Amino acid sequence: MNHYLVALLGCVLATGVGCATGAGPTAPPAAQANASRIEKPAEVSHAEKARARSHQSVGVSYLRDGNVALAIRELRSAAKLDPADKWIQLALAEAYRRRGLFDDAERHLLTALVIDPESQESRLTLSALYIQLERYEESIVHADWLIDEPTFPRPWLALTNKGFAEIKLERPKAARESLELAIQYHDRYWRAILNLAILDAEEGKKLDAIEGLEDVVALKPGPMPIAEASFRLAEIYVSFGNREGAIQHFEVAALQRPSGTWGKRSEDYLKRLR
Repeated sequence: MNHYLVALLGCVLATGVGCATGAGPTAPPAAQANASRIEKPAEVSHAEKARARSHQSVGVSYLRDGNVALAIRELRSAAKLDPADKWIQLALAEAYRRRGLFDDAERHLLTALVIDPESQESRLTLSALYIQLERYEESIVHADWLIDEPTFPRPWLALTNKGFAEIKLERPKAARESLELAIQYHDRYWRAILNLAILDAEEGKKLDAIEGLEDVVALKPGPMPIAEASFRLAEIYVSFGNREGAIQHFEVAALQRPSGTWGKRSEDYLKRLR
């Protein structure tokens, strides 16, 4: 499910500095309750900030290269030197998330939100993390904040998170509204298209689901989403009794990510169909 997590600190990993953030609406009660567990860190001297930035730069570089253990070490040093830097907290949260240390990731995201309650980046990443943790109502709280914020430049991201959470909460009508609106904002946003196709399949709208899944594959979003879309296409062809069509799509899924979940499941199907 990681590819649904659409807010993994692109601004932080790309530049190490902030992206534009608006003033934003007042935080919802649930968000305020979570953030109230964290004390706002104290400001530090310019010298400490400079040293922290140096560690942050190295840590982000390690994180970008996939060396998570060394990234955590450097980002911890940065956070000790300047705990009131939102971007250090966000980068450290992402490093912990990649390590599977979700409590630590949440704590640093909430700290970033306490430092800057209007931080769009913190809310989007919290929304994504709560999806990963299957805390869907909490994910929607932060997605809604972003959707209601007129300065948020990419509303389709929050709408897609919300739509996926609503699918999991078995609210198909609300999920469809969120995902269709996301696609209106960005008609090539494959995550929204994929989620809407999944919803169509669940509701028995198989021809609509096929169209959406084929659109995802045509957009070439990468091996994992192509593997998932192909696997789901194959399942629909199985339900139609179209053995050859199913085999074709299972083979695509297996080829894209042979060691991944969709690849392994496809291989299991192929053993039965061949």
